[in-house]
Amino acid sequence: MPFGAETRADGRVRFRLYAPAASRVDLLLEATVAGCAARRLAMSREGSFFELATFAAAGSRYRYRIDDRIEVPDPASRSNPDDPQGPSEVIDPAAYDWTDGAWRGRAWEEAVIYELHVGAFTPEGTFAAAIGRLPYLAALGVTAIELMPIADFPGRRGWGYDGVLPFAPDASYGRPEDLKRLIAAAHAQDLMVFLDVVYNHFGPEGNYLHAYAPSFFSERQQTLWGPAINFDGDGSRAVRDFFIHNTLYWLEEYRFDGLRYDAVNAIRDASRPHILEEIAAAAHAGPGRTRMIHLALENDDNAVRYLHPREPKLYRAQWNDDLHHALHVLGTPERDGYYADYASAPVEHLGRCLAEGFDYQGRPSVFRGGRARGEPSAALPPEAFVAFLQNHDQVGNRAFGERITALVAPRVVRCLTAIVLLAPQVPLLFMGQEYGAGTPFLFFCDFGPDLGAAVARGRRAEFARFAGFADGADLERIPDPNDEATFLRSKLDWRELDEEAHAAWHAEHRTLLALRARHIVPLLPHLPGRCGHARILSDAALEVAWSGDRGERLTLLANLGERDVAAVPVCGERIYATPGAFTPDATLGAWSVTWYLHKP
Repeated sequence: MPFGAETRADGRVRFRLYAPAASRVDLLLEATVAGCAARRLAMSREGSFFELATFAAAGSRYRYRIDDRIEVPDPASRSNPDDPQGPSEVIDPAAYDWTDGAWRGRAWEEAVIYELHVGAFTPEGTFAAAIGRLPYLAALGVTAIELMPIADFPGRRGWGYDGVLPFAPDASYGRPEDLKRLIAAAHAQDLMVFLDVVYNHFGPEGNYLHAYAPSFFSERQQTLWGPAINFDGDGSRAVRDFFIHNTLYWLEEYRFDGLRYDAVNAIRDASRPHILEEIAAAAHAGPGRTRMIHLALENDDNAVRYLHPREPKLYRAQWNDDLHHALHVLGTPERDGYYADYASAPVEHLGRCLAEGFDYQGRPSVFRGGRARGEPSAALPPEAFVAFLQNHDQVGNRAFGERITALVAPRVVRCLTAIVLLAPQVPLLFMGQEYGAGTPFLFFCDFGPDLGAAVARGRRAEFARFAGFADGADLERIPDPNDEATFLRSKLDWRELDEEAHAAWHAEHRTLLALRARHIVPLLPHLPGRCGHARILSDAALEVAWSGDRGERLTLLANLGERDVAAVPVCGERIYATPGAFTPDATLGAWSVTWYLHKP
């Protein structure tokens, strides 16, 4: 890695910092428990980098002093035990004794993803504690866990999207070797492990790059979080390399099976190749040569050009927000914000998502001021899309963090769940969803007093625009993100599994995922692009069929409304039906879902 602290066989450590705006950089090595005194060593300038190789041991703590005015952590720190404001720690990446040498990954079509927040997943909130839940997830039918961002962020708690040290696992979750132990244990359970990474911005607190590497940021482009990262201006080569090596670092040193790239529509890059293309090429030419790796995107632009689910070229899939939004509008009365784009004829939006991938494939979006959104997606196979009924955004960005089970009747949730888990798109569950968790998932952080107060004010101002808060009465009830109690309320309560209602939800999810493994997964490699077709049966009912290249036909009949609908004869074995799906007079019952599979 051309950045950071690199241990060498001769006992020395090479320290290297990108600091184009600095005139002088000194390495500050702290005193060690072994009796070595603190040292201040001048680093040599090599172009825009400062470098020094000196004798130091793994575990040594260090900082960089810039122009005798500021002391900063290593932006490529592999560990920062005392948060971003503290010193970095030298880590020997070869010191961990891996036990998963035979692991080569799993095919993408087998993916059933379980998104989790390390801090809220268990009472302890650590990598080590998460290991104890892996057998449970494997038995559930999950094949991959996806960690919300773990890059070091300020404070003891946060979602992770305000990370400032992209190479350092946050110390609140444990040591780097604890994370490696979690990944090795997951592989032993035949579970893949994915990581959510953020390459579109740095967090607002604890980021020192502006002080010595302002060229990391663009003077021409802005994002929701401030200046865009400079991927295409002067000095951008080092910036691009920083993030390319971050991808390789997680895939190689930690043996993650894949990465999910957050909000890539906020990445500003007019160069060719685009940074997303360069990252994917490096990943597939590197760790992708010897094992299966899977890269996925979150991209509000619905840009099809990056998606190649069956070739190791670019990205396997994109999170399909359109599908979630259509399901949410059909299942709930909510029409605020981006749901407004799906309020008219929502069953047609859902049919397009299931049959073709994206709903918005170039049509204007009212929520986005009439801007055209998306590219045609029907030519992609279904596995190019990640489908979900809940995720961290769709739960946590609600004012009170309610899950779907707190919003609508169980029969509604059961129908929507059956659609997501048996559809040929890749399904994702959000932690606790499988047992109908009663705990909310709220937005939480741990910023300094001034920034924390500003975040709380901003969050309440944001919700003031929604119809449910029109009178302002409930705004003060919105939990303060900076209050530790908000975080503690968001932790899963695993004792709920002992309750009958929660155990029933868990059993239903196990049943659906077993059906998926038996019937849907073997079909996925044989579903090409343009295989899906939707037929609207009423304002709340539809039929969607996917035709395989060997003559198979998977068919969904769904009535997501309160009135019965005339049934449609379907050829094939009925593999799943919700209770009361068909009434005695051969009509499709209210709020019902049925799946059929025809084999030639």
